[in-house]
Amino acid sequence: MKDALRQKLEAHFGPAVSLTEFRGEYTVTCAKSSLTAVCRFLRDDQELRFDSLRDVCGADTARPDDRFQVIYNLYSLPNKFRLRLTVTCTESDPHVPTVSDIWPAANWPERETYDMFGIIFDGHPDLRRIYMPEEFEYYPLRKDFPLMGIPGSLSLPRK
Repeated sequence: MKDALRQKLEAHFGPAVSLTEFRGEYTVTCAKSSLTAVCRFLRDDQELRFDSLRDVCGADTARPDDRFQVIYNLYSLPNKFRLRLTVTCTESDPHVPTVSDIWPAANWPERETYDMFGIIFDGHPDLRRIYMPEEFEYYPLRKDFPLMGIPGSLSLPRK
């Protein structure tokens, strides 16, 4: 499966994607401009058939050139094969295209990633906060968010 995956990705996307292996786990990294094309290809290719999106999450790398990373955990039910797909974005342009039209299961995890990291999923059908109040102006899972929170940033009920 891994050889077919590598060959097909290289043939269709060339240098826009890279496949790495670490301890038996495979990660595809792609440019955000080709994210939707790569996702559709992974889902629709008759041999690969990554038909199940298991999770979407974010990571704050704290690097200035590619601060945020969006991680998609994919699974091919017919092939019994797991794959991690990653894409990066900067703090000044935290936009990534949505994949909720490719895998509807991405809807809520993309909202959660937006709420906790501030990564904006362009084209998402209902991108709004899921945990924090809409007026909350911070993103709690960013590395620069204080560990004890920001005093007075949320109005809490009295005891």
